[in-house]
Amino acid sequence: MARFDVYANPDASESNHTPYLLDVQNNFIDHLSTRAVIPLTTIAAFGVRARDLNPIVQVGDDSLALDTAVIGVVPLNALRRPVADLRDARGTIHSALDTLFGSY
Repeated sequence: MARFDVYANPDASESNHTPYLLDVQNNFIDHLSTRAVIPLTTIAAFGVRARDLNPIVQVGDDSLALDTAVIGVVPLNALRRPVADLRDARGTIHSALDTLFGSY
């Protein structure tokens, strides 16, 4: 597990509109049985978005919105192999988290 890795959404009932989860947990916190994630939602399913809170990122050919306000945790064993990483978008992701938590 690594920060900014992208995983397939393990919840089949949500995977049509939220196909991926983005790991945003600090790599140094590795003793927990969960990881903090942000859902990556299809733009069509997202609706109106706040630009800084919900930036668009690319996972393969898919453009997806970070649903930052719905940040949550999932069990480690629910996250299989990463399908992508968004390390190159870390500045955008940090800005979205700063917008959510008021650290701007």
